[in-house]
Amino acid sequence: MDRRTDRKIGIKDVSREAGVALSTVSHVLNGTAPISTEVRNRVLEAARRLGYLAKRQQKGAIASLSTVYLAVPPGNLPHNDINLVSWTLLTALSRECERRGTKVVAHAGAPELNAAEILAGAQAANAEGIILVYDDNPKLLRALAASGLAVILLNGEDPTMSVDTVAPANRFAARLATQWLLSRGHRRILHLTWRGRSTIMRRLDGFRDAYAEQNLPADLGRVLFAEGYEPDHARTALKRFIHQHGGLDGHTAVFCAADNLAIGALAELQEHGFQIPADIAVVGFDGVAPGDLTVPSLTTVRVPLDALAVSTLQALEQRLSLTGLDHPTCRIELGCRLIERDSANFTLRT
Repeated sequence: MDRRTDRKIGIKDVSREAGVALSTVSHVLNGTAPISTEVRNRVLEAARRLGYLAKRQQKGAIASLSTVYLAVPPGNLPHNDINLVSWTLLTALSRECERRGTKVVAHAGAPELNAAEILAGAQAANAEGIILVYDDNPKLLRALAASGLAVILLNGEDPTMSVDTVAPANRFAARLATQWLLSRGHRRILHLTWRGRSTIMRRLDGFRDAYAEQNLPADLGRVLFAEGYEPDHARTALKRFIHQHGGLDGHTAVFCAADNLAIGALAELQEHGFQIPADIAVVGFDGVAPGDLTVPSLTTVRVPLDALAVSTLQALEQRLSLTGLDHPTCRIELGCRLIERDSANFTLRT
């Protein structure tokens, strides 16, 4: 029988198990000195086997992540004041890494993310793990998952569960917003969206779920696809819709899959003389646009972008420190909150 099970496991046990000095174990667990990747991994593996790592991490006393490799599709990098979601999310991630003393090495490669380039960059940076943002291309995910490195997909979806993912609960949040509109008497709701990534399609699923749950005819909830997520795309789509139908075709609310679309929708509807929310209510999604500065102020679904950044690093540390690479992958979804403002503050008489 292993006598270690009869007493508390301490740092000396980890030192003996890993075959390193006590000071080396301390530096690894507290992030107080540069340690080679090989030695660092050996110490963490020994601490995990002994159960010491779990005890330390539960107390929030372990710095198990020194360097992460960040890969973002160039098209999703914040380059203007429209791409506020990317700017807010990446700023939150950078700030959280700085708070933890974790170095971030950004990927710089071809416009389309390539697994071989990402892995080469991560290895050159001696990164413990890779944070992939947005890009849920199945081929890319499979290649990264087979690499033996810890990989987290942030704000994306992996139906094959090849890698860990952290994302907002898009489907649930869209259902919540639609249910709220239905509860206020709206029946004919227009969902303004675009043909984006799978996370955007989950918002469409949630919109449809709300109708199904109340046994309402599915065709009451109509979907209008814009060319993209920018305000001008919303304006173009709505202008075409209004022209084709001679008005709003009986719709009393527009639920937009992004705040940018909602901002464009507000402008276009008002240009056509519609009163908001008396004639038509408008609801957005994301909660990062200056919704309290629009006229009227924008009702929206707020995505917890700061919490997504924190959860991503926690999930990566969990994978490296406690569960190990052979543990089943996990999918973390964070709840979103509806922020009620003037653009939808109107109850229809039924």
